[in-house]
Amino acid sequence: MNIFVLLKQTFDTEEKIIIENGIITEDDAQFVINPYDEYAVEEAIRQRDEHGGNVTVLSVGPKRTSDALRTALAMGADEAIHLLNDDIPEDASCIAKVLSAFLQNKDIDLILGGYFSIDNGDGQVAIRLAHALNLPHVSSITSLSIQEGTAQVIRDAEGDLETINVTLPALFTAQQGLNEPRYPSLPGIMKAKRKPLKELLIDDLHLASDGLIAKTTQQTVFLPPKKTAGVRLNGAPDDQVKSLIAKLQEQIHL
Repeated sequence: MNIFVLLKQTFDTEEKIIIENGIITEDDAQFVINPYDEYAVEEAIRQRDEHGGNVTVLSVGPKRTSDALRTALAMGADEAIHLLNDDIPEDASCIAKVLSAFLQNKDIDLILGGYFSIDNGDGQVAIRLAHALNLPHVSSITSLSIQEGTAQVIRDAEGDLETINVTLPALFTAQQGLNEPRYPSLPGIMKAKRKPLKELLIDDLHLASDGLIAKTTQQTVFLPPKKTAGVRLNGAPDDQVKSLIAKLQEQIHL
């Protein structure tokens, strides 16, 4: 099986976010594989070990992203492709176009990715990529079983579970509970240094940067307001309701 994994490098979940002039500062910040993408990497390795084949980890990101790709290789992936994003807008539509340009002529059996990234949280890239490649797509899966070219997946449907049968090739995004990602072992880390990690630019994909027009733009980033002390509403229930409505109206006009 030829398995591709979509990977993104994000801030460490324990990292303190510092914002300066409406931009998140990366100075001295620690970065990790997006947690949902870890499930995808682990599942790809398990499926390869069961069915044979090759696992290629694919990421669009800055130079530092190579660290996350090396971690995926140390977990057990076979090779990695790093698409440098110097000329790529930080936009789900553009990222999907770049990934599609790389994958469109590849022999694909399975594509796995995380349900969403913990930094932007839009969960659009995989869906847009599946549409661009004309592949069936199921999101938020918690189980994957493959037999004779057909995948049976169970997906988390907001508190319920759905079982879906899909003919491969297909694209699935991983939800928490799909598996327990392994930690890279020392032998795995040593082997990762010898595994291929290829860097590509937009020019290598024959995709003109002026054709990548962002569908969305980020105006500013800000932290949520600090929590204030609660207010007790006294009196009869009708009076409490009137008081609550008045306070909510005050908040709207602040």
